[in-house]
Amino acid sequence: MKNPGNKPRAGAVRKARKGPQVGSGGQGRQALEGRKPTPKAEDRPYHPAGKRKAARERYEAASAKRTGSKPQQQQRAPKRGDESELVTGRNSVLEVLRARIPSSTLYIAARIEFDERIKEILHIATGRGIPVLEVMRPELDRLTGADSVHQGVALKVPPYEYANPLDLLDKTISRGQVPLFVALDGVTDPRNLGAIIRSVAAFGGQGVIVPQRRSVGMTASAWKTSAGAAARTPVAMATNLNQTIKAFKERGVFVLGLDGGGDVSLPSLQLAKEPVLVVVGSEGKGLSRLVTENCDAVVSIPISASTESLNAGIAASVTLYEIATLRAGKR
Repeated sequence: MKNPGNKPRAGAVRKARKGPQVGSGGQGRQALEGRKPTPKAEDRPYHPAGKRKAARERYEAASAKRTGSKPQQQQRAPKRGDESELVTGRNSVLEVLRARIPSSTLYIAARIEFDERIKEILHIATGRGIPVLEVMRPELDRLTGADSVHQGVALKVPPYEYANPLDLLDKTISRGQVPLFVALDGVTDPRNLGAIIRSVAAFGGQGVIVPQRRSVGMTASAWKTSAGAAARTPVAMATNLNQTIKAFKERGVFVLGLDGGGDVSLPSLQLAKEPVLVVVGSEGKGLSRLVTENCDAVVSIPISASTESLNAGIAASVTLYEIATLRAGKR
C-alpha cells in the first residue's frame, strides 16, 4: 500500500515543453535599462498632432501629383489677373469718359435717379461700346467699398499710368508756360491727393508729384475727391523725391516747402511769378528733414492761433490761390 504522504502535490511537477527551448528575448535586460524616450506628438499616429501631420503629407503628395512639383515646395502666389481701378461718383465718371480714358465696364445701380450727368454717361458709354451692367445697390456697395460714395455709378478703368516728373517739366517749358507743380511728402490720405489735384487744375498748375514709397497713390477715393480733375491733370511718380527736387532746381525751378514754422509768410512771397514747385508735407509730421533742407524757402500760412494746423489739401489750395493771384497781378 502506497503512503499517501508521499503523493506528489498537484501542479508541483512541471511538464516538459515540446520543441526547442528559447530565452526571454531580452525582456529582462530592457526592464533593467528603463523606458525609451516618449515619441513626439506628431510621430504618434493616434495623437491629434500625428493625424494633422499625416493629413498634411497626404495633401502635399496629392498636390505634387497634380502639379508635378515636389512636396513641401512653396509656390509663389500668382499675380492678380485684374488690377483695374473703379472710378466712382457721377462727376468723376463723366470726366473720365469725356477724357476718353480706356474703360472696360460701366456699373449702374438699379432704379437710379436720372439726371443730365447720368444721361450723358450712358450716351458716351453706349456710343463707345462699353458694357453697361445694371446691379443692385448692395452689390455696387460691395464692389466700390464701404467708404465710397458712388452715387449709383462706377466705371472700371485700367491701372493709373503715372507720368515722369521731369518729362512733365520739360513739356511745360516747351509750351512756354511758367511751371507750377505740387509735390507730396508723406501724404497718405487719398482725399488730400484728390483735393490737391483739383486745386492744381483750378489754379493753373501743370501736375502733381507723389513719391514711390510712403505716399498715397491714385485710388478710387482720390479720383472721386478730384471731381474728375484727375482726368485732366497728370500725376507723376518720383522714385526718390529729394533727387527729383534737386533735378527741378537744376532746371531753374524754385522749391517752396509749406510748414507752419516757415521763415517766409505766404502774403509776402516774392517767388510766385517764377517757376515754382510747392512741397506739401503731412498734417501730422509736416515736411521731412531732408526735404526741408532742399527747399529754397519754407513758407508759412498765417492762421488763427486757435487752429493748430491746416490739412495738406487746404494748405495746398490756399498757397496755389495766392500764387495764381500774384501771377495775375491782382495784388
